[in-house]
Amino acid sequence: MDLKLEVIVLPVSDVDRARSFYEAAGFRLDIDHVAGEDYRVVQFTPPGSECSIILGKGVTSAAPGSAQGLYLIVLDIEEARAELIGRGIEVGEVFHDAGGLFHHGHEAGEVAYGAGDEGRVGGPHPDRADYGSYATFSDPDGNGWVLQEVKKRAPGR
Repeated sequence: MDLKLEVIVLPVSDVDRARSFYEAAGFRLDIDHVAGEDYRVVQFTPPGSECSIILGKGVTSAAPGSAQGLYLIVLDIEEARAELIGRGIEVGEVFHDAGGLFHHGHEAGEVAYGAGDEGRVGGPHPDRADYGSYATFSDPDGNGWVLQEVKKRAPGR
């Protein structure tokens, strides 16, 4: 049985502000549908992704900014970071984890997604190991995104 992740719902406080942010980040606008005063659904798809995000009004009861650890896989962490910055998105510095593959915990709402500087080493992984280099950013509500560099996916992926 295949189970394919299709959509992630992001809680936001201002739909128009969030729409502008994701458009600026280069996400493809798929839908902006209004069905009355209390319901609006906006769907975006990140470039190259099969999974989309939905935000809007009346689509979730979750607190704005509470979605964390949303990973975007990129081929070149420094290039992806530079492109987002060029689009006006504030992105943290590239880092890797001192202990290995997966960076330490996180705190909601931080642009520098992760447990402060605990376990972080500035710059990409020294060997540019797949799954080893990160950069982070947040949308205007604090929903936390992580860029992760992967050139060759693990077998079976």
